[in-house]
Amino acid sequence: MNAIEIFFNLDVLRRAFPMLLQGLGMTLVLGFSTILFGTLLGLGIALVRLFAVRPLQLLAILYTDLMRAMPVLVVLILIYYALPFAGIVLSSFTAALIALSLVLGAYTAEVMRAGIQAVPKGQFEAASALGLGFWRTMQKVILPQATRLVIPPHASNCVSIIKDTSLASVVTMTDLLKQATDAQALFANPTPLLGAALIYVAILWPLVRLTGWLEHRFQRAYQR
Repeated sequence: MNAIEIFFNLDVLRRAFPMLLQGLGMTLVLGFSTILFGTLLGLGIALVRLFAVRPLQLLAILYTDLMRAMPVLVVLILIYYALPFAGIVLSSFTAALIALSLVLGAYTAEVMRAGIQAVPKGQFEAASALGLGFWRTMQKVILPQATRLVIPPHASNCVSIIKDTSLASVVTMTDLLKQATDAQALFANPTPLLGAALIYVAILWPLVRLTGWLEHRFQRAYQR
């Protein structure tokens, strides 16, 4: 048996493909759910860090520092394997979603904080002079301007978190990597792993290009 039959066995790939598709579906659901919840969490943390009372600001700083310092795998293991000792048992999907959202939320908070701080203070003063309240000012004046600055780095963080969904296989979630590993064991051939790698590239490469396009588009719009 030559290298092509071992690593690029089309018959094995054909038989494993349904398993890979099932895992891909779980990966996409986990990835986009994480982006949604992580973005909302990050925005909330950024607002707390910038505008809340000092004790809450310190808690927000502690959260962002810890989440950015800890590897995603460690956060995932703590949530899935340690919480049951406190009587909290979560499914593998829920644990992965919480862990990834917490990590993405920390990075999003820093990106959003930088974007909001980059908006000229005169914008806040002008909104106040018009009688706009805090939330109205954020909604109508500040966040639309900050979004143009934070979209490119946030999109890059989202691509990274989708890659990190592969870590969910550690907690036995049937994502793409877990299904590929099971298929490898089932067929005694590494081809499913290579097939999963190609699927990851097929998904993430367009997202990487989209990130570059967004950066160019928003920079051009901001300069107008």
